[in-house]
Amino acid sequence: MLLPIIETANLSKAFGQQKALDQVNLTVRPGAIGLLGPNGAGKTTLIKCLLQLQPFHGGSVRLLGRDVKSEGREIRKRVGYASEQDCHIPGMVGCEYATYCAQLCGLPFQAARQRAHEMLDFVGMGQERYRKIDTYSTGMKQRLKLAQAIVHDPEIVLLDEPTNGLDPKGQVQILELVQSLWKVHGISVVLSSHLLHDVDRICDQIIIIARGRVLVHDTLQNLKSRRRGAAEVVVADRQSELLDLFQRNAWSCELLSNGHVRVEHGGLNLNTVLEAMGTIQLPPLEIIPSPNALEEFFVQALESADGN
Repeated sequence: MLLPIIETANLSKAFGQQKALDQVNLTVRPGAIGLLGPNGAGKTTLIKCLLQLQPFHGGSVRLLGRDVKSEGREIRKRVGYASEQDCHIPGMVGCEYATYCAQLCGLPFQAARQRAHEMLDFVGMGQERYRKIDTYSTGMKQRLKLAQAIVHDPEIVLLDEPTNGLDPKGQVQILELVQSLWKVHGISVVLSSHLLHDVDRICDQIIIIARGRVLVHDTLQNLKSRRRGAAEVVVADRQSELLDLFQRNAWSCELLSNGHVRVEHGGLNLNTVLEAMGTIQLPPLEIIPSPNALEEFFVQALESADGN
């Protein structure tokens, strides 16, 4: 079994009276890890505590098997990081910036320059690398951030909202690059995002965090296997009769405010619903499948957090 790349025990961080992280316990294996949560959930704070960019007030953190408090400098040589906010140096051109970041990670100048150009090629930057970063579009800045995060060939890279501000085409391109880091090059990726489709597209492990607490930590495959079947059934009338039918089948159901009947039970599929409705000669106008598995668990987890 692969050794954990991230381990936290009762990790806690507060800003005044506000708990940003509340007793976070994680054991994360190598792979493509999606860190999901609404804005303000604690995702960025968790990443910064992992990198010792912010002090934490309780608990412990191990990254790549080492304690971040005692071995933080050595750990950061093996870790890549792209922050959500731009942190470029004004007046510097792209290739200079990537070279400088490689030097900060310990590479001598000639090796740093060569590696910088290799990574700029990898992220699809052409002659733009010779322009000042101040003139870059959002898409080029995101590509440059990714290049500098991997310029020193890290074992794990932490990406905070890497598709922010991009158009759909740019989002797809960045996600394909990120996906290749693990699939092709064996670099573990922690993708922090509030966008479910980004995580669903490339990640095989899911961490859902809200109000500083971990609500879900599992593989996407396991989440999908545990998914509750659900659908919204649209009929012209006879909603009460439809509710009675579903209840007789021991399916959880409810009448929604839009007049649709939501029904769910383990193993539900559209044919099952249609067959049941056929027994009372009630044809549906439409059957709307439930959200995908990740969206479903995300909503359930947040509802659970709000209830506590």
